[in-house]
Amino acid sequence: MTSIILAGGRSTRLGRSKALQVVGDRTLIQWVVDRLAVLSTEIIIATAHGEAIPCSSPVTMRTVADVYPDGGPLGGIYTGLASSSGARAIIVGCDTPFLNVELLAHMMRISPEFDVVVPRVGDKVEPLCAVYSRRCMDTIRGLLDENELRITTLFGLVSVRYIEVSEIDTFDPEHLSFLNANSQTDLERARRLAAERGLS
Repeated sequence: MTSIILAGGRSTRLGRSKALQVVGDRTLIQWVVDRLAVLSTEIIIATAHGEAIPCSSPVTMRTVADVYPDGGPLGGIYTGLASSSGARAIIVGCDTPFLNVELLAHMMRISPEFDVVVPRVGDKVEPLCAVYSRRCMDTIRGLLDENELRITTLFGLVSVRYIEVSEIDTFDPEHLSFLNANSQTDLERARRLAAERGLS
């Protein structure tokens, strides 16, 4: 399985690179890489201009430049899938330090029958903690060419399997997989959680 990390955002709310913020003893992106390495044979990091972000992995890892630099996360998803060697890929943001490996593994197991497998909590979906098939690429490219950047629009056009709350709770009852460091408040919360739980 390929894992793709989207790291091409401008971090406007935080005001500095989210990927390089430190939580506990490592950067946010290193947290993400360490979790994905358990599940993956390759990790692809999609950045705005293909700039490398300092991190290390025991599995093959490479950085690619966004094909659609102004395409937002949907453009990053397309870039990652286009660079992937596998039929499907886990796709996550670079600022989600507490990804639950068991939840991701569960989504991988059921992914062959669907174009997208994505968690949903109430009416909120988590498109950057999901598994996408390369079968989505033509549809994504069509949306990007029309400057339609909403990932939820894609979900209306492909086969989607939603992971509902009861299913999520089996693996990640606190829903920490979806905690991302979009703001300073989020970052401080992540640091508190890591300290309280002795995570490093």
